[in-house]
Amino acid sequence: MAFYKDRYDAIVIGGALAGMSCALSLAKAGKSVLILERHNLPGGIATSFVRSGKEMEATLHEMMSLGPKDDPLYIRDYLEKMNVAIDWLRVPEAYELTSPKDGIDIVLHAGYKDQGKLHYDDKQDLEFIAANEIEKAYPGNRDEVNRLLNLCRKVYLSTLYLNDHTLSKLQMLKDHEELVKTAGYSTKEVMDTFALKKEVKDILSAYWVYVGQPISSLPFTIYSFLMADYFLGGSYVARGFSHGMSVAMAKACEKAGVQFEYCQEVEKILVEKGHVKGVRTKRGYTIYSDYVASAPYPNKVFSTMIEPKSEVPERAYQSLNARKMSVTCFSVVMLLDQKPEDLNIHSYSVFSSEIPFDTDKFWEEGKHLGGWSYLSTICLNLANPQCTPEGMTSLSITVLPLPEAFFSVKADDYYSMKRRLAKEMIDKVSARLGINLLDHIVEIEMESPMTMSRYTGDYNGGVYGYQHSMDDSVVARLAQIKDDIYIQGLAWCASHALTGNGMACNINNGRIAARTLLTMMEEDEKKGERR
Repeated sequence: MAFYKDRYDAIVIGGALAGMSCALSLAKAGKSVLILERHNLPGGIATSFVRSGKEMEATLHEMMSLGPKDDPLYIRDYLEKMNVAIDWLRVPEAYELTSPKDGIDIVLHAGYKDQGKLHYDDKQDLEFIAANEIEKAYPGNRDEVNRLLNLCRKVYLSTLYLNDHTLSKLQMLKDHEELVKTAGYSTKEVMDTFALKKEVKDILSAYWVYVGQPISSLPFTIYSFLMADYFLGGSYVARGFSHGMSVAMAKACEKAGVQFEYCQEVEKILVEKGHVKGVRTKRGYTIYSDYVASAPYPNKVFSTMIEPKSEVPERAYQSLNARKMSVTCFSVVMLLDQKPEDLNIHSYSVFSSEIPFDTDKFWEEGKHLGGWSYLSTICLNLANPQCTPEGMTSLSITVLPLPEAFFSVKADDYYSMKRRLAKEMIDKVSARLGINLLDHIVEIEMESPMTMSRYTGDYNGGVYGYQHSMDDSVVARLAQIKDDIYIQGLAWCASHALTGNGMACNINNGRIAARTLLTMMEEDEKKGERR
């Protein structure tokens, strides 16, 4: 019996969250699907690792767009429909922001005053818990904070709707006024129309780093989605670490009939007369399908993976030249020998700034190797108390610099570079906590862009896809989605795709990739071109 079928309805390159989501959606539509994953585990960077018999979380992000089980948001609803069984744990707060030079030290929580269950088409204004917390520290700002967060929520709802619907300009103006009015503006431009103190604007800008773009150039649409996502339903982590979440999705794929093959790296995507016809793996297998969803970045696909190369149209290269890579990451992941409270750690998620809060300055610092003033610290125990042996702490410190910061690193200097940056970050967090963390380390790992590239093959170690800009974000990408199809039968499913980065976004990118392929299949069948 042959290892592979003679032909598949679709092949998915990469078994990370987007790839598995794409495969699940295609299988649900009755298609035969093959996932080819270069690693020996599913999930991409949504994974964990084991050191000295202890499991350690490798991923910074928590899952968004879940909402509580009895009032689910769209990702929880989707995963349940796909029979993905995950035990989710609610993260206790949204974040703590500490910026001593600004006199800021505040903890914000997600949620809103109980007004009944929410539905996607609800447009009533809410009273957000965070607005009351900000009011206590900065009186006179509650109403404006609520107004801003309610605007974010309405843009969020419109963006979700447009994920699955195409509307006329008249319908957009009539039913999605807030999205239309703000789509052409940066976050700073919109935020400046609100009567908020500078400190409050800074507090509400803390999440900028999670989309890798300063407030001055971050499209308000992206900011709105991010803020509504975090402050409506809160965030969650999987009880079984990110790896457990990925395994649950892989199991659901296999139960749905998806063939999932590991240690099978795709070397070439075969194209004939402008249409995909299959793939070839590094092991020499040629596998046929007219439809491929690709996790590898378009940069890599168009430059080295399409065979023959003459099938890559010139406008595909022009598109790549017009796009800029977003941030990568450098993380220090530690297992510490005491409980969080004994180490003066009291918040799950802390953003800390050593200089006066300025996202433009933070962004510029990200172009250089070290000297980073803005850090994100995560203590997993405060969301998942059983993530470590009793009496220990799981702590990660992360910076999201640009890939170019690492371009000059020589192979001989790689390990010393990692140690230098890690110590710099640990010293800064130690100073904030008043505890020398170096005295408490049981296990430590450092994750660099090179780590990401080696394990996932991500272009330039990218984890956040392409930069969101005023002419290249979700609204612009939705408007030109058909124009971005350069080879028939090829779709994209990772952080570089339509909705951008993050666990929830990647799951959504997979859904969109599946829908794109299904549409292509229908078009080819109508033209009588389906093989």
